[in-house]
Order: sequence, then C-alpha cells, then structure tokens
Amino acid sequence: MRDAFYRADPDLTLPFQRNDGRAAEQLRPLKITPNTFGYGEGSCLVEQGNTRVIVVATIEERVPRWMQGKGRGWVTAEYAMLPRATKERTRREVQEGKPGGRTVEIQRLIGRSLRAVTDLGALGERMVTVDCDVLQADAGTRCASITGGYVALALACRGLLARRAIKRDPLTAAVAAISVGLVKERALLDLDYSEDGGADVDFNVVMTDRDAYVEIQGTAEKTPFSPAQLSQLLELAHLGLTDVFAAQQVALQT
Repeated sequence: MRDAFYRADPDLTLPFQRNDGRAAEQLRPLKITPNTFGYGEGSCLVEQGNTRVIVVATIEERVPRWMQGKGRGWVTAEYAMLPRATKERTRREVQEGKPGGRTVEIQRLIGRSLRAVTDLGALGERMVTVDCDVLQADAGTRCASITGGYVALALACRGLLARRAIKRDPLTAAVAAISVGLVKERALLDLDYSEDGGADVDFNVVMTDRDAYVEIQGTAEKTPFSPAQLSQLLELAHLGLTDVFAAQQVALQT
C-alpha cells in the first residue's frame, strides 16, 4: 500500500533528508508502555520520538449532574504540560487561575475523540476521566495523548468487564491521531518540533481503525494548499496510523 502511494507521486521518491534521518513517510520511534502508573484504572506511557506523555484513566461511579438518571456514562479528558516539558520553562497554568485557550482546545479534542468510539450506554452511569500529562514535548503532544488515551481507556474498560460491572465492552473501535504537514512543499508524516515550526501546512488527523475520520484539524500556516495536496496528506496520515494502531494493539496484548 505504501509503495502504491509513492508510485502515485513520483516527487516523493526523490532523495530527501529529515533532521533525524527519517523517510518522509516514516513515524518517529513509537512505544506505548501499559500500566505504568501505580494508581488509576488504566494507564500508559507514550513515547513518540522525543515526545513523552503519561496517560491515566480514572473511573468514578458518578456522572455530571446534567447526565444523572439517563443511564449513560461520560468520557472526558484533561491535558497539561510540565513546566520543563519544553526547552524553556513555561508558567504553570494554575498560577494564571485558569487553563489557557490551547489547553482547553486540546483537552476537548481528546475527549471528543475518545467519546467517538465509546458506547456511553454500555458504560452505565459512570464517568471516565483521562488525564494526559506531557513530560517532554517535541510536537505531536495532542496526537500522542489521543493515541495513549485510547489505550488507557481500553484498559479501564477491561477492568470493568473483569469485575462484571458492565455487560459488554463500551469501545466500538480503536482511535488514534497523527500529524502530517507540508514542509518546503514536501508531504511529511509525524512532524517533530523543528518541522512543525517551519511547516507551510500543518494537520492533525484523528481516525478509527475502521478507516473513519473523527476529526481533521488543518491550516495553511504560510501557503494555501490544493485539493490534491489535501488528499496526499490524508492518505499519508492513513498510512501512518496503520502503524500507530499496531502499536496500540501490542500495548494492549502485553
């Protein structure tokens, strides 16, 4: 499938060197280690290149007030970065009195992505909160959080099934995310920080393992992109996510 994609675009066969030596269509080294946190009903550590995110799922036998009595559960997410997750220290948002706009947008994206593959009725009247804390950031933190969020949520649901708190698995598919972009007119998969900062076009693509899109976030940072380039980026994301889904399955079989 990858060969067919690159034959369709001869330009992608030209010699190209990324900062870390990867091919244009190659993921950064990806490792998902399950059950890495002593507390929480599901957890994992996602290491994608130099980006590292700890993800923990917590189950509570309650739902938000507006959902009480409806027989349905809820999945939500919170996202934060350690002050030295980046090259320069960032001020803790608690010092500002509220989360920043970027943080709110990312945690809503994570929550939407996880709910898209969750049968809330099968979950029952309980809430799962997925905490995503960035230990080190080298771009792609929201994508890594979604990818790890699914693993942590799956482990938490597995525990509910094991103690017969629910009758069936609430998860209807796997979900993961990856970044793609155009850097100097070249379509690249899984951008690192240096590539992300210089990208002409930057996309985050969220998909299920059933080849369905959950969300596509994309913008022309510098130069507008064509329909052909959009199709190329989405196909590249699809190919990359095949490997991400495989990594999730390895983690859940460990």
